[in-house]
Amino acid sequence: MTDPSSKTSDDLKQQAKTATADLKDSARETAQDAAGAVRSEATRRAESAKSGVAGEVSDVASALRKAADDMRDGSPQERTFGQIAGSLADVSDQIRDKDLGEMANEISTFAKRNPLLFLGGAALAGFAATRFATASARRDDGGADTAAPVSASSVHASRGTAAQTDVQTGTPAVHGTGATGTTTTGGAS
Repeated sequence: MTDPSSKTSDDLKQQAKTATADLKDSARETAQDAAGAVRSEATRRAESAKSGVAGEVSDVASALRKAADDMRDGSPQERTFGQIAGSLADVSDQIRDKDLGEMANEISTFAKRNPLLFLGGAALAGFAATRFATASARRDDGGADTAAPVSASSVHASRGTAAQTDVQTGTPAVHGTGATGTTTTGGAS
């Protein structure tokens, strides 16, 4: 005879195994869905950045083309700016048309063939990005120049003279060598 308690125990074990397997499958599906969503969002942002870069390169090409148009026809500068503008326009189109994976493979291949040129280009791109970010930050601050104001003492210091205040009169007194080579003293007469 079979023991009813052992049958119940076996049924519970089987139900637990089934529930565990269902939970594993559910967790795996959820993780795959989350990974897909993250991948999709990353791709969307990368495409947006790619479009932004292509737009910036196109804007630079347009500015160079306009600068070339403003120069004297046939001048070396006009030809050079025109050639650079054409090349940048081609680069902009290539950036827009290529898949991100394709671009990554080409960059990797280029870096393997020309490591010094790649590192130099990366450094140049970093420098340009820093300059662009700094200029954007200044523009966002309302165009305020963050440089320190120039004072009379800094002007005198840069000329090799010292700026001082006459203690008795409170007026600036400059002691040093003037343009004629003579010693000058400012203040009240």
